[in-house]
Amino acid sequence: MALKETPSVAVVCGGPSAEAEVSRTSGRCVAEALQTSYANVSLVELDDFIAGAQGAARADVVFPALHGPPGEDGTFQGFLEMIGAPYVGCGVQASACGMDKVIAKQLFRTRGVPVAKEVVVYRSDGVQRGIEKVRSRLGEDVVVKPTNQGSALGVLFGDDLTDLAGAIEAALEYDERVLVEERLYGREITVAVLERNGFEALPVIEIVCPPGSWYDYEHRYTPGLSDHVMPAPLPEDQYRRTQEVSVMAFEALGCRDISRVDLVVPEVGEPIVLEVNTMPGMTPTSLYPDAARGAGLSFEQLVAHFIEQAYARSR
Repeated sequence: MALKETPSVAVVCGGPSAEAEVSRTSGRCVAEALQTSYANVSLVELDDFIAGAQGAARADVVFPALHGPPGEDGTFQGFLEMIGAPYVGCGVQASACGMDKVIAKQLFRTRGVPVAKEVVVYRSDGVQRGIEKVRSRLGEDVVVKPTNQGSALGVLFGDDLTDLAGAIEAALEYDERVLVEERLYGREITVAVLERNGFEALPVIEIVCPPGSWYDYEHRYTPGLSDHVMPAPLPEDQYRRTQEVSVMAFEALGCRDISRVDLVVPEVGEPIVLEVNTMPGMTPTSLYPDAARGAGLSFEQLVAHFIEQAYARSR
């Protein structure tokens, strides 16, 4: 099959993020897959792309395979808007809101998306005052998260007062604000949402890690340390509801093209949305490509769909 000469594509990866190495792996995988369909595909480091973006040569479509700030929080998307470059994925507002876990939860509530109870601790509060707020509202069995990081970076569990203090201090090294949520128990679930003739929830996946562990950075990106069970073994009504609230979360943020919704699904009751990843990983161990294959889309077809959709928006 002859390769398409247009559109030309720049896959952008790397940058200063704590997730830069994961981004580079995603970028390589995306670029290699796109090279099976398009003749003009380049893989570009974020800094190099920005430095050369004002030059005469510019790609027809940008695929920002970027994870974490500044590539996933709306900053890079704003730059692309400024220079008039069509790109894959969520726009400025959805990217910014999706990266900020506190703002995202506020938007989820406006759409009726079920979420966990939370307390926001500010650096100016001090750790002790933050602990008092958390204990009075949530107790001590909680999860502590930086508000603007992905890939589970900085996420810790506080089971008692000592652990909680250490967890808040560690999370404050990433951000000025820390999100502390009640700890939920149930199945770790993820739902990929794809814009294709509307918003489509792909097959639901359960993430299974070895006993005593959870889906942290190591278990996300180390082959063999987690299993993706697809379709997730949920009762039919709960399975459908999980897909439904995932699309609701996608809509609440104003996402487009692609996002992945992470949830906890208890034994009985509503699935609880934890967060939306507006540019999910595209590595060999990533969940979104698995879900797409479950829906009958090869990785090559998936990334080509995103390019064609972004290119059509520019016409």
